[in-house]
Amino acid sequence: MKFVIVFVALFALALAADPKDAETLRYDANVEPERYDFNVATSDGKNFQEQGEIENLGSEDEAIAVKGSYSYVGDDGQTYTVNYIADKNGFQPQGAHIPVA
Repeated sequence: MKFVIVFVALFALALAADPKDAETLRYDANVEPERYDFNVATSDGKNFQEQGEIENLGSEDEAIAVKGSYSYVGDDGQTYTVNYIADKNGFQPQGAHIPVA
């Protein structure tokens, strides 16, 4: 499970990388054995934040539950934000630009 937490933190850092040479303006991370959180902002207007923790630690139902959001400036100049939860019920994104069934 520790591998998953470290992987997610590294994945967030990789998302912050931009082929247009965007600079990282802020990178805060706290990784503990049973939880993590990070916050990243880049010079091209992207922001990422996420918190995760292990639920039911040590049980057969042990799983990671994640809450977070990311935002970016689209080609149209508008800022788009996605808030999400990822847990035993799957990935659940919400955003004004995301169609609702």
